[in-house]
Amino acid sequence: MKQEQLKQWAHFFLTYKFALDEVETKLNILNEEFQFIHDYNPIEHVKTRIKTPESVMEKLRRKNLDISIEHAKTHIRDIAGVRVICSFSTDIYQILNMISEQSDVKVIEVKDYVKDPKPNGYKSVHLIAEIPVFLTNRIENVLVEIQIRTSAMDFWASLEHKIFYKFNEGIPAEIQQQLKESADMIDLLDQRMLSINDKVLHHLQLTAAK
Repeated sequence: MKQEQLKQWAHFFLTYKFALDEVETKLNILNEEFQFIHDYNPIEHVKTRIKTPESVMEKLRRKNLDISIEHAKTHIRDIAGVRVICSFSTDIYQILNMISEQSDVKVIEVKDYVKDPKPNGYKSVHLIAEIPVFLTNRIENVLVEIQIRTSAMDFWASLEHKIFYKFNEGIPAEIQQQLKESADMIDLLDQRMLSINDKVLHHLQLTAAK
């Protein structure tokens, strides 16, 4: 690859870093303001990542597309990723609404794997958002994938991911069944913790009213 092409690719990936910086800043502001108004922060923590150039190029090859910046921008929507971890399942939709209501954020697509889990038990809400990045001579609209899930969902998904790749993507049926059962247990845990939290809030409201 020529020097000029390398520079173009480097700048291309830099715009995705800027988009992640913007999203992270937005989430921090929303979380702090929510804490100030409601005395509660729905976001536990935020993780960000950018695919490597090698990963992007390999994905283009798998799609039988020429390796070009234009193809990468048009056909790969998860070059930049943000994972938002929250405490309770109800927080997921609170965060989704807060992001969607930002005037300079355009939500392109939402996939709700919480209401409609994947067959293996995976749960999370995924959205593709278009983020404006203000460069020196233009505004670049950059796609960012945002995943929102509870701590329990993230625990299961992280371990499932490690197991998946240990088996080179061919997990035996018995282990698949055990993973699904574990996902169901995680779901019960999420429901139990939400129920406990609701009871605590109700108790506090009754105490404050006396």
